[in-house]
Amino acid sequence: MRHIEVLVLDEHQDAVLNVLHEENIDYVLTDETSGREDAAVVRFPLPTQAVEEVLSTLREAGLEEDRYTVVGTAESARTQNFSDLEARFVAGGEDDDRIAHEEIRAKALDMTPDAKTYYSMTLLSAVVATAGLLLNSPAIVVGSMVIAPQVGSALTASVGVVLGDRKMAKDGIGAQVYGLFLAVVGALVFSGFLRAAAFVPPALDVTTVSQIGKRASPGLLSLAVAIAAGAAGAFGLATALPVSLVGVMIAAAIIPAAAAVGIGLAAGNPVVALGAASLLVVNALAINLVGIATLRLLGYRSHQSPDESNGSMGFAKKVALAGLVLTVTAGAGFAMSQQMAFENTANREVQDVLEQSRYNQLELESVETDFNDRGVFEPTQQITVQVSRPADVRYPELASTIAERLDREYDQRITVEVQFVERQRANS
Repeated sequence: MRHIEVLVLDEHQDAVLNVLHEENIDYVLTDETSGREDAAVVRFPLPTQAVEEVLSTLREAGLEEDRYTVVGTAESARTQNFSDLEARFVAGGEDDDRIAHEEIRAKALDMTPDAKTYYSMTLLSAVVATAGLLLNSPAIVVGSMVIAPQVGSALTASVGVVLGDRKMAKDGIGAQVYGLFLAVVGALVFSGFLRAAAFVPPALDVTTVSQIGKRASPGLLSLAVAIAAGAAGAFGLATALPVSLVGVMIAAAIIPAAAAVGIGLAAGNPVVALGAASLLVVNALAINLVGIATLRLLGYRSHQSPDESNGSMGFAKKVALAGLVLTVTAGAGFAMSQQMAFENTANREVQDVLEQSRYNQLELESVETDFNDRGVFEPTQQITVQVSRPADVRYPELASTIAERLDREYDQRITVEVQFVERQRANS
């Protein structure tokens, strides 16, 4: 239930009051003498579901919403016709659960904490996510999502774009960019410290950690999480439903990816860093674009006139530009995911070959693939396998055996090079 309070100029008073009479809304009219213009304050209660429709009709009758409009929460209301309004808008289903433009704007702004709290919580969530990824612990990664505050900035940006509030959109987008940059830097510093202090083995191959590998190899399912999160956040915000759990979902799409970028940079692994970066950018864009689209589908629009929006980029151009960026980034992410998948397959096949009994004296040292910007489209892939062997044993067929295994997985020519490191052992 909402309590509405609006300031109506005398020249529009008759039209506004006629609307209230036609809608069968009980109101209180108070003359306003403190302002410079002749006006009156009109107060009336409404079911939440009726606010948007009634205010929209009042705007058409001449109500200037930017002059003085207050939408507050009310516990109860007893007026002559309020039960009829409830039967019409709530039980009758004439309107949906959408909240008013003014209310959704205020609600989105209230969800974003002050800058100090926002960036502090972002940094802490990145540190927790980094620890969770390096420990390969899903529970700790989920904990980082719970404390992440990104839901407020994401929804603020979406609401600002849809309602034509340029400052609100700019603040929301800026908070996301700076926050995610801080998360990456925090993960980089923390991961680097762990390596320098030997809390994490310097020789650890981060691609072998499953929680990191999932973020470094973005795919359609990862994008689906971001799409669902953006839609759920916008829908929950617009329908007065709780969005706290949606905040966890939005953080799930970006915070672990930001931490994985920092881990990849600290480890000097461009595949992990670029793969996670593409996932981070694609998911962040998807959350915002889907949030904007959902709010538009729910009927939210800017009330600015065409003259007031001159000089600003139109909504269609904004969406087209963001869609182009999303497409390019998604393409890069797909390329990175293909390269990452190739590396994972190569590692698996090499290990399977070396587990055969005839190779039980070999010890795998490393597997490297040729990574470059043509890796996905180049017809030839280069794999270098380094193994240690006893000094008096030869394995002339090892490279061809690995190549045959990879030929079964990929329809392209793969060059396998095996480098042997001789091993000698002696007892004192």
